[in-house]
Amino acid sequence: MRRSAEKPLSSIEAFDEKQFYLDEFRNHTLALCISIAELVHESDYVQLAAIVRELLTNGSRVLVLVGMPDPQGAEQVLRRVQRRLGPFVAQPRPRFLPLPAAAFAQPESAAALLKTVWDALRRRPLFVGLIAGADKAEATTFAQQIAARLRVYKLVLVEGEGGVVGSDGKPLSFMDEATLSALLRAGEAEWAGLAGRRLTLQAIRAALLGGVGSVNLCTLSGTARELFTYEGSGTLFTLADYCNVQKLGIDDFEEVERLIARGQREGLLKLRSADEIAGLLLHAYGATIGAHHLAGICALTTEPYRADAAGEITGLYTITRFKGEGVGGRLLARLLADARAAGLAYVFACTTEERAQAFFERHGFRRVGHDQVPAAKWVGYDPRRKTQVAAYRLDLANDRRTVPATLGPSNPRTLGPSAR
Repeated sequence: MRRSAEKPLSSIEAFDEKQFYLDEFRNHTLALCISIAELVHESDYVQLAAIVRELLTNGSRVLVLVGMPDPQGAEQVLRRVQRRLGPFVAQPRPRFLPLPAAAFAQPESAAALLKTVWDALRRRPLFVGLIAGADKAEATTFAQQIAARLRVYKLVLVEGEGGVVGSDGKPLSFMDEATLSALLRAGEAEWAGLAGRRLTLQAIRAALLGGVGSVNLCTLSGTARELFTYEGSGTLFTLADYCNVQKLGIDDFEEVERLIARGQREGLLKLRSADEIAGLLLHAYGATIGAHHLAGICALTTEPYRADAAGEITGLYTITRFKGEGVGGRLLARLLADARAAGLAYVFACTTEERAQAFFERHGFRRVGHDQVPAAKWVGYDPRRKTQVAAYRLDLANDRRTVPATLGPSNPRTLGPSAR
């Protein structure tokens, strides 16, 4: 059953997040697998071609695999795909070939197929193969095998059902291999209402274990949003743990500055000058999902409050796609661990944002009067804003929380916190 179309890419607020992902994909190979059942209308071919064009003009290599159960019409479908994709590629021309669904049944045929694709992608940025005689499950397995054998950077599986939805009906933006493995234990997928997707999930796990960098599962209409935006539309699968929190370095600053600018436009972060942002980033932490996706940021400012042995939590912001994944709590736990190690008596945060206030309360902070945080906080502070801001404080002597070992999936569409 096909989903209703997601929000088109053209309507997404632009602030270089698309370019951020394109930069990540440059000089890498992406494999995209789609069933012919998803290519029904002219608009479907147009969407597929537009995604491929974005990647090709960016300097990426693209392997497109189209599964087709009935091999009789393979040549006709191949020509139809070729007409829409061919004009997007400069000389030399891309390769468009029918591929036997049973190619991986024998080592000799598998080796011959891989050599053909390898040679083609070394010379041309696009290879389109029609998997003749393959149903949806067979095409997915075929794509997993070729992606793993070539060790592509990313495998994109396009299915009408889109990303994974939990038993509570809520979509899951992320899943690592450990969580995926647990889901594939006997009865677990069935209990979660994912029995019909077990073969797809098995193929995804095999791809990750086989060396594929990451796998995206999404609808055709949501593919551009899944690949080119922080918000995403489906589920991203990675081999490693969800989240790694560490202090930011100089190479992170450009990306983080863009994220802060977005948070300011959303009204979740207060406006800061370039100098203030630079000062913030020198004390900031970043939470990274997988190997490449910056999920959130926050900072611990201590210098102005040295006399009080206090630290201020500022700039806490999680990206739209990562909200609800526990990233804010993970950042906070790391920050508190470092605050205790530094011998701080307490940390505090000031915010006007109700969701941020609820976040701090959930994590043990208590709302206090302005006189219970360092007086230095209010030096030069806007008097009008001070009447609106709420102060929250956590005394570290009584707090011994630790960074959780893993970060499991929850509701990725809920709004996350921000500390101003």
